[in-house]
Amino acid sequence: MANIKSQKKRILQDERRRVHNRAIRTALKTSTKKVREAVDGQDAEAAEARRREANRDLDKAASKGAIHKRTAARRKSRLARSVAGSSATAE
Repeated sequence: MANIKSQKKRILQDERRRVHNRAIRTALKTSTKKVREAVDGQDAEAAEARRREANRDLDKAASKGAIHKRTAARRKSRLARSVAGSSATAE
């Protein structure tokens, strides 16, 4: 543990942020997993609805700083491609 008061405070703040960001990233994994499951289930409407929810979660995580904005954009793009590909094969 540090001896400097400001460093002690930073350590505590960093730990709180780490736990919070980890929870956000875990929730993102869950939301993207739901999209993949809907795509695998050949349910185009559910996949599109889940994709919109995942996009909202990704944008929120990026705005809060839990993930980088380009990481969010890349993941949104990949989800959109997977949903579009599944709806093309379902028709």
